Amino acid sequence: MSPQRKLLLLGTFVHSQTPQTLDIFHSAGIAVDAEGKIAAIERDASDSSEAKARLLERLGWDEAEVDVTQAADGQFFFPGFIDTHIHAAQYANAGIFGKSSLLDWLETYTFPLEASLSDLSKARRVYARCIRRTLSHGTTTAAYFATIDVAATNLLADLCLSMGQRAFVGRVCMDRAEIVNPTYYRDASTEASLEATQQTIEHVRRIDPGFDLVSPILTPRFAPSCTREVMAGLAQIHRETGLPIQTHLSENAGEIKLVSQLFPEASSYTDVYHRAGLLTPRTVLAHAVHLSEEEADVLASKGAKVSHCPCSNTSLTSGAARVRWLWDKGIDVGLGTDVSGGYSHSILEAARQAAMVSRHVAMNVDISHEDAAVAEEMTAREKERVKLTVEEVLYLATRGGAKCVGLEDKVGGFEIGMEWDAQLVALSHVRDGGELHLHDDAEGEDDHGFVDVFGWESWDDRVAKWLYNGDDRNTKRVWVKGRLVHRR
Repeated sequence: MSPQRKLLLLGTFVHSQTPQTLDIFHSAGIAVDAEGKIAAIERDASDSSEAKARLLERLGWDEAEVDVTQAADGQFFFPGFIDTHIHAAQYANAGIFGKSSLLDWLETYTFPLEASLSDLSKARRVYARCIRRTLSHGTTTAAYFATIDVAATNLLADLCLSMGQRAFVGRVCMDRAEIVNPTYYRDASTEASLEATQQTIEHVRRIDPGFDLVSPILTPRFAPSCTREVMAGLAQIHRETGLPIQTHLSENAGEIKLVSQLFPEASSYTDVYHRAGLLTPRTVLAHAVHLSEEEADVLASKGAKVSHCPCSNTSLTSGAARVRWLWDKGIDVGLGTDVSGGYSHSILEAARQAAMVSRHVAMNVDISHEDAAVAEEMTAREKERVKLTVEEVLYLATRGGAKCVGLEDKVGGFEIGMEWDAQLVALSHVRDGGELHLHDDAEGEDDHGFVDVFGWESWDDRVAKWLYNGDDRNTKRVWVKGRLVHRR
């Protein structure tokens, strides 16, 4: 790979400051060094030309050695999205979730596809397309489930590294010999499962020794697929290596009932993982739809994180996760597409669905009180409180996700020392007469997307329009660690 050039990004920048606040600054500049890190930020210039001049002088950089990207009027830079839960092996089934529940869907659609990816030529087609598609939608970091096959999992890691996507790649552990795992798709034994996991860890260490871009992630599929022994073994690997962990938790009622039958000694689904030693600050738990108060308290005490997957939870009729409640408990939350339980590989789509699902949660709020008027007032106030705002779901998509995967000091926002994982977003401007114009270096002039800006909208309103109407056509460039990895 050739050495990276330094970057200057000029124009408007938008990122989350807090869950409730977007920081929007104009006529600004960000300088990115050859290591892909933000070296300086200029916010106080009168225009982009002045911002560029100030940055070059401050850093002593020669403009001839710098790649300059000037955002046109109406364009803005936004942090790259972080997908905290996606099954790369299921990408080919996106949109196919059938009419059944989670466990039937796994048997009918998911396990046959995943097993077939032991054919590496097929795996390459699926994985390469998945990476390209997610990058094109602005996903700069993804926490991937692969399959039980070591060679196919290693191939996914190789492709993420070569194509430039920041990734956590997990070989899926499935060693239980009954109930859930089919005979044609499971680990031969607990020992074989743990050994295969070690093989993938060593492969990733060889191709990316510092795990700078690609990291292994320990991946017990979910409790019904795993024996107590394999979960305990993965917990031991975590203690020895510090590697992150990902799995599923309390996705739907049938799954929870099965867990209680398989692990009668545990007081809850969460307790299964607690007993195994899998609940840590580096653990990402997908779904967490049906948690009890006690389970949420345990997760908070252990620092475990939750990946909210609203599209999948709706598609498989699993339920509606309560993000505000999880936040109230002190649990960090990010967003996951959960392809292919979820039909879309776009985190922007996940963000808007998170906003919509929170409104369904709000519709079911009903607070009891002996005074009917007080109950009505309390219910109305809580209905408003549980709804997620534009600012909050975009926080989940960026900084929230970064916290979930342990990268909050590296990505998710624009600060000096953070790495330049970002996207350039362009919106359509409607001219007099109704014609559309896209400010984008004369590229994509006939492909505007659905976000129409008339010129009188505030910047907060423009961002809201992008959230609710945007798609990959608005994502014009994507960088990971300062490297341009997608251009439209």
